[in-house]
Amino acid sequence: MNVAEIPGYEVLNQDHIKIARELVEEARAHDGMIPMDLEKFWADNHLANSNPFGAEIPQVAFGATLTSECVFDELGVPEDVWRYHNDADWRLELNKAYNVKSEAIVGRRLVSENPPGDPTKHYPGVKGLHDVFEARNEWHNGSWWLMQSAHDEDELKALLDRVEQCDIRSFILPPNWEEEKKRLMAMDIRPHLYRGQRGPVTFAASVYGAENLLFLILDNPELAVRFRDAILKTMLEIARVRDEEAGYTPETAPHGFSFCDDNCCLLNPEMYELFGYPIIKGIFERYCPDPGDSRFQHSDSAMGHLLPLMARLGMNRVNFGPTVMVNEIRKHLPNAIIYGQLAPFTYSRNEEERMVLEFFRDFEMSRQSRGLVFTTAGSINNGTRLTSMRLLMATIQRYGRF
Repeated sequence: MNVAEIPGYEVLNQDHIKIARELVEEARAHDGMIPMDLEKFWADNHLANSNPFGAEIPQVAFGATLTSECVFDELGVPEDVWRYHNDADWRLELNKAYNVKSEAIVGRRLVSENPPGDPTKHYPGVKGLHDVFEARNEWHNGSWWLMQSAHDEDELKALLDRVEQCDIRSFILPPNWEEEKKRLMAMDIRPHLYRGQRGPVTFAASVYGAENLLFLILDNPELAVRFRDAILKTMLEIARVRDEEAGYTPETAPHGFSFCDDNCCLLNPEMYELFGYPIIKGIFERYCPDPGDSRFQHSDSAMGHLLPLMARLGMNRVNFGPTVMVNEIRKHLPNAIIYGQLAPFTYSRNEEERMVLEFFRDFEMSRQSRGLVFTTAGSINNGTRLTSMRLLMATIQRYGRF
């Protein structure tokens, strides 16, 4: 492989390359079961993940644990996400078979073998931000897609008229809410809170279209600000209503909020400061006011140009794209736990030598500051094999210790 193709390769040296090749050769000589102490790894990893900045942690924290996304390729079963999520018996059959392999290879049963929950103990569905903005979720190509609900400025103005007049509580709660809430609260089952959202740029690009949003911010900033303020006001009202329905006051409501905003990379800093920044700032001021509150953002895109603004927002848990390097993130976010920066396709394509080198790169960049949870800069995808996970675990156990 060409090491120069790895972002941040400059911190790697010939020793790293030699060790990576040796580890891969050793793994292959053992049919992927590279020798390691699994029990010790998981014990040490528990300590590392409990405080990735801790002075006493034995090794860098590992977070690239495989998920149910990976069961298909590992078992040689054609990928069928819709059936997996809607056929409980089939899902359980696959998960049990996958866990037999995962327990043998990485020492853990990784996916759930629990039967579906009792539906009588679940609250009826509550509408979300996208429903208020009249954007439908549709299933396409193995995933949900949020469909555009306004296509030009006139449609956007009309949509905002409706959004601004919406009675959020009566709109988002179903007709049988009060009855069901009374029954479930008597069993000490509270409704879920609203503490995570598709990020402002991604959400707005879904509702109005990515190119439309860019031109809107450039050509009609007054309408863009109205759009922005409607999103923030609606989010705050949804969160307030759901807090109250769960029995919380502003003083007792749990803190913390997370955003997933891949499309934030589309905006330059000035555009982001106008549109995305005030939404996140408003949510964080209400729901993450204290220094220890979780302020999380996932953006698996090339959004490094926005890091100074992320610093002003006080992000303290981040998962950014694979071209945004640990040392660059750390320069702007000295107190943030960095979840990354393994490229997801490096992992899902099982590019073993490159996987190890990307770990060495990230470890070298974070050795002094700590605060790294080594995981993918984005999703863990089908195709990623359990033996690849074990190779990374063994690499950390041997070469990722403090």
